[in-house]
Amino acid sequence: MFVRRLVTAAALALGLFTLTACQYSDLMPANAPLPAALVQAIKANGMGVKSPILVRLFKEESELEVWKQKDDGTYALLKAYPICAWSGKLGPKFREGDRQAPEGFYTVTPGQLNPNSNYYLSVNMGFPNAYDRANGRTGTFLMIHGSCNSAGCYAMDNGQITEIFALARESFQGGQRAFQIQAYPFRMTPKNMARHRNSEHYEFWKMLKKGSDHFEITRRQPNVGVCDRRYVFDQSAETVAGLSPTGACPDFDLAPEVAAKVTADETKEQTIAASMAPSEFAETANFSYRTGQPITAEAYAAEQHRREGYDREGNRIGRSSSSSGSIFSGFLK
Repeated sequence: MFVRRLVTAAALALGLFTLTACQYSDLMPANAPLPAALVQAIKANGMGVKSPILVRLFKEESELEVWKQKDDGTYALLKAYPICAWSGKLGPKFREGDRQAPEGFYTVTPGQLNPNSNYYLSVNMGFPNAYDRANGRTGTFLMIHGSCNSAGCYAMDNGQITEIFALARESFQGGQRAFQIQAYPFRMTPKNMARHRNSEHYEFWKMLKKGSDHFEITRRQPNVGVCDRRYVFDQSAETVAGLSPTGACPDFDLAPEVAAKVTADETKEQTIAASMAPSEFAETANFSYRTGQPITAEAYAAEQHRREGYDREGNRIGRSSSSSGSIFSGFLK
């Protein structure tokens, strides 16, 4: 009986690698097709399978959102994924080795997709961008990747990164030249801004919020520029392309509807903050690292915001990574 099953499995394996069947490369994670349920959701929401995407990240909520462009040119939320792990604390990345996951606006081109990553699959976020460089910030290979373990990246479980990678791949095949990543400390609501207004990063977050407000109001990707070492939004692509990251900013205004939201939210924030007790304001994490020094077990535990139920390899705790078996396993039992 065992010999018969072994022969059957061998025949199946041979069939998979003949010219008339799937090629081996087709079975690799980077070439995995989009799940049928996700394709159905795309079509049900007036999107195209190969239409452009946009990604938003929220540290405090540990969520990654993939938005997809609809037939009318606006973006709609396709799917939200719980982040498996991110490291550091709320706030931007400053220097190589600080183990901070970046915050800001980043651009991903096809060459930034890595199908041969040491972390299953990965997407290079493009840190440092023009804003980071203008402000002297350093770091390399800041990724969205698999394996649920972070040292300055946003880590997903392997199933999630396979889907995200496939969505990016399909958008590029559809003609999108680059997609935007918006990385935030938290959802940019008046209440959250009030909670965090005592942070040293508050002014930086107010700047990011203008880009968030543009997207929330228009549902279109903001054109992001850098001048005077700060982000500017809501201008034409030609205008932002001509800016000098360290030069003076020209005179320009936010679109009226975006400016109205910024003003209204600031008023709400002040009202909320005035009614809050001291204990309701967010506390700032106090752990830090010396760049280049080994991280202690205690510091590692403090900075790993890992989803409950997953280990650092991206496997569910209590479930063997091989528990699902291979396509041949049923023949060999």
